[in-house]
Amino acid sequence: MTRPIPKEQGLDHSLAFLREGYLYVPNRRRSFQSNLFETRLLGERTICLGGAEAAALFYDADKFIRQDAAPKRLLKTLFGEDGVQTLDGAAHTHRKKMFMSLMFPGNIERLTKLVSREWERALDAAEGETVLYDTAQEVLMRSVCEWAGVPLGEHEVKQRTDEMRLLFESGTALGPKHIRGRAARTSAEAWVRKMVEEVRTNRLLPNEQTALYEFSWHRDEAGELLPADIVAVEVINILRPTVAVSVYVLFTVLALHQFPEARARLAYGETDSTWFVQEVRRFYPFFPVTAARVKQDFEWDGFAFEQGTLVLLDLYGTNHDPSLWTEPEQFNPDRFKDWTESPFTFIPQGGGDVDFGHRCAGEHVTIAIMRETIDVFLTRYRYEVPPQDLSYSFVDLPSLPKSRLVLKQIERK
Repeated sequence: MTRPIPKEQGLDHSLAFLREGYLYVPNRRRSFQSNLFETRLLGERTICLGGAEAAALFYDADKFIRQDAAPKRLLKTLFGEDGVQTLDGAAHTHRKKMFMSLMFPGNIERLTKLVSREWERALDAAEGETVLYDTAQEVLMRSVCEWAGVPLGEHEVKQRTDEMRLLFESGTALGPKHIRGRAARTSAEAWVRKMVEEVRTNRLLPNEQTALYEFSWHRDEAGELLPADIVAVEVINILRPTVAVSVYVLFTVLALHQFPEARARLAYGETDSTWFVQEVRRFYPFFPVTAARVKQDFEWDGFAFEQGTLVLLDLYGTNHDPSLWTEPEQFNPDRFKDWTESPFTFIPQGGGDVDFGHRCAGEHVTIAIMRETIDVFLTRYRYEVPPQDLSYSFVDLPSLPKSRLVLKQIERK
């Protein structure tokens, strides 16, 4: 006999999810004293999971699939349709290899050098003051387009950067902002699709080992070139997540400001920059949850999971789970000094295997960009943080400091 899953009473809790944001699932895990519970979101029965054991279950490809898991509003903005995030099994593995072919150390180093160059150009031209979040997006957009082999004219930098921003800012938005996000998706895909067609007719010749080249000539399991529409989605799945690292860039510099003891240990070499970066990724909000569907009926820990049921994994709550982390609400980079890496306890960008599973393919890119951010703002530039509203909401998706972090008196050391 199976045990009943703790259930939140009521017809639908979508508004509660929007009101509570990142804390919706953690709050109920605490109130139910359970790492899983049942609710209803957008009119659909949904099971929410959290914790390391639940994460290991969630990334079991024999039990869960990604097809039809993401709401249409996210496919129309954040992910795009028929991209790698929506695939399962052999199709997903084959497509994921296409992404991972770009993620070798030398290529990541090339991107990091581009980011370094663009930071220097942007900060030197800032006339001593900048809004960090906005500047970081343009820095990352310029860098990743060059890295990916995507031509980006100076006259279109702002438009294309704004489009990438809208893709990850509008997924859960309501009203006009969501409509703008859908329009940005349409415009961006048309922009990249035209380039794909030019590559395939030899009118555009990007370098090999760039996303535009590799994806344009990638063949599926049947040996066929991917449709240009899908290639456009996947190239944007390189551009958009890299620009979204601006959120982590923002929180990295915020942490340098808010935690002066940790900054000092970093400056004196007592804390490794990778530990600092990992703690930023653990501590601050990025993605609240990720979604999948039950592949076929099964039982786990005495609970029944029915085929087709929508399941959400609590990313933020797992990274703050007191059963997994000592004093999780304290910012402490040194916790990563002796940390034994686990694919299921530390899941800011998803869990499981990065090479073959659904963990973010760009995780190492994210870490490299954040480490470069530390080098820029700790060792190469001095600046002041004037009084401003640095609070951030757990309701907003993505969560950002209200002021987007204004820096003044910026100058090279």
